[in-house]
Formats: sequence, C-alpha cells, structure tokens
Amino acid sequence: MPDPKQEESFKVIDRRLFSADGEIRDEAVRDERHKQDAEPVNSGTPAAAKGSPGSGSPSAAAQSATPISTQPEPPSGPMGGPEAPKPSRGLEMLINFVAQNAAMLLGAYPDPRTGESMLDLEGARELVDMLDALRETTRGNLAPDDERLLVEVLGSLKLSYMEMTKAAAKAMKDKAQARP
Repeated sequence: MPDPKQEESFKVIDRRLFSADGEIRDEAVRDERHKQDAEPVNSGTPAAAKGSPGSGSPSAAAQSATPISTQPEPPSGPMGGPEAPKPSRGLEMLINFVAQNAAMLLGAYPDPRTGESMLDLEGARELVDMLDALRETTRGNLAPDDERLLVEVLGSLKLSYMEMTKAAAKAMKDKAQARP
C-alpha cells in the first residue's frame, strides 16, 4: 500500500501572461477569454458562470484561440463616456486636515497649548499652496464631490488669507504711524 504522504502533491499553475520569448501564452489568452465570457453570464451566482460543478472543462468560447487585447479598455458610464470616479473618504480627510491646520494658522482656532489664537501667515500660505498643488495635479481625476470640496475649501482659505494679510498690513501700518 502506498504511503498517503507520497500521494499528496501540489500543482503549479503558470499564470504569467507572456512566455520567455515575450509572446502571449495561449493559456493566458484562454483564461482571459474564460473570465470575459463568465462575467456577462454571471447572474450573481458563481456556479452560473462556471457551469456545472465538477465539470472542470472551460466553455467552447473559452477554448477559442482568438487573441485578446493586452490593453485594458477604459470603463464606460451610462452614456458611453468614461465612468466618473467615486468620492474618496481619504481625500476628504486629507483636505479637511490641511484646511484645519491652515485655518488654525490664520487665527480661526486657538492654539491648544496656550489657548491663544496664532497668526502664521507664511505657514498658512504654504498649506494653501499645498492644496492648490493637489488641485492642479488631480484636475480631471477627482469625483465631482471631491472636486467641489477642494474648490470650496481653497476659495474659503484664500479669502481668509487675503483678509488676514490685509488686517496684518493695516496693523503694521498703524503701529508704524503711532511711533513718533
């Protein structure tokens, strides 16, 4: 009787798309075709996409050797155009974090350690510039809600920065005039 441990084996499946020569492997083409055929047929149950359990044989369409494109197609929305990105909670948190720090530096919030409002126009300007750079680098790639949030926050911070800059300049001017 053979040793049961010797009967245990594992199977190595090569899932690379290209051969050592740089050619697309036939198995990769069949696997991709099988995935594409299974997606539209899939009615919410995995068994519907794979056929009967235990059959183990791919569908006839999956066995065709028709080459497939190696470049992914862009997703399309209901009108045939590119699908709009979904709002990102992480991006919203980043925008709020930077905006709150900029507002604190503009005197909107008291310093937690001292309880006094602080005014650091240079630091606030740098944070506003960071949000401006974020807006420029993500232009056209944000969800409409994220874009709207970024534009509103930037507008508000820039307005506050201008008001505080004018107030600081006026205070400096009044202080200089008060000196004899």
